[in-house]
Amino acid sequence: MSRVVCYVSGSRADFGLMESTLRAIHQAPDLTLGILVTGMHLATQYGSTVRDIEVSGLPIVARIPVELEPATGRTMACNIGRMLCGIVEHLDAERPDVVLVLGDRGEMLAGALAALHLNIPVAHVHGGERSGTVDEPIRHAISKVSHYHFVATLRSRERLVRMGEQPDHIWVTGAPGLDGIEALATRSRGELAASIGFDPDKRIAMMVYHPVVQEDAVAGRSAHVLLSCLLRHDVQVLAMAPNSDSGSEAIQRVLSDYAAAGHVQFKTHLGRSDFVSWMAAVDLLIGNSSAGIIEAASFGTPVVNVGSRQNLRERNANVIDAPVDAAALEKAIQKALQRGRTTASNIYGDGASAARIVELLSTVPLDLPVLAKSNVY
Repeated sequence: MSRVVCYVSGSRADFGLMESTLRAIHQAPDLTLGILVTGMHLATQYGSTVRDIEVSGLPIVARIPVELEPATGRTMACNIGRMLCGIVEHLDAERPDVVLVLGDRGEMLAGALAALHLNIPVAHVHGGERSGTVDEPIRHAISKVSHYHFVATLRSRERLVRMGEQPDHIWVTGAPGLDGIEALATRSRGELAASIGFDPDKRIAMMVYHPVVQEDAVAGRSAHVLLSCLLRHDVQVLAMAPNSDSGSEAIQRVLSDYAAAGHVQFKTHLGRSDFVSWMAAVDLLIGNSSAGIIEAASFGTPVVNVGSRQNLRERNANVIDAPVDAAALEKAIQKALQRGRTTASNIYGDGASAARIVELLSTVPLDLPVLAKSNVY
């Protein structure tokens, strides 16, 4: 009998990372996929990225809209409760065999908590990682209410073991976002540059900068410092909209102002293939996205990781860290541009995680002993 897997998706980011794995689940003869959509996916101001899922042809089984404005910590916390109630209603009615969640977002915590209380096993992807700020405790909270763990690195596995998770319930599958990533870079630098009026022979930087909840009061100023430093290096800048976390509205205003003045090209959303194509083609990726920490290394793209959002995460050789400080940023940008591309090598996986995850979802026990979870220390 086919096992029903419910994946919770809240943003362009998590769906892009998981799309190849979700396709593999959907195609597996002994698994049935359903995607529960919530969060930024359903908001027009964030590009209505649910369309990416619709275009993929993967099955959406529920939509749980929430109000994302004002973008404050209060809104974020309240939305966890709203999403929790909506997810409980769906899971209780449909009773999937397992709930699959990824990373450290509030919607993933809501999904895991809902499943736990309904006696539905939870499988967590990308647990055990360090990332600083509010993301790290959320990630670890999800791990503590999950029954199975599909981690990206050996060190992540070791952390979960130290946290009291059962060693035989933790597998190093690699990062799903690396599966087929090279093949996704379908557009050339020249084609990409022409599409937004850039000169392909001049340096191009891509900026992906999200707010840090504990630092939301300075989010706009930080974005301004980052952009000012970039532009002093005479680079063309493609800036992506931030996520919906507290402080995002201030970043949005700064990006919009720079775009209106003709200094940057500002995009609310890019499809996964376009995003990866840009990441592969640019001379520099700058900001605080996990894409810089995990995925960019597969192309050797130079990365300047800014601030505390990815604090303590395992680094690839292409990453240079800098605080939100003009002098430090100037040096980091200069170093990254001078050093150029590194050898494509990635500690986060070999691009074959989907097959491992499908095999595990098809075979791991889902009976009562699994649900009776306790720490092993």
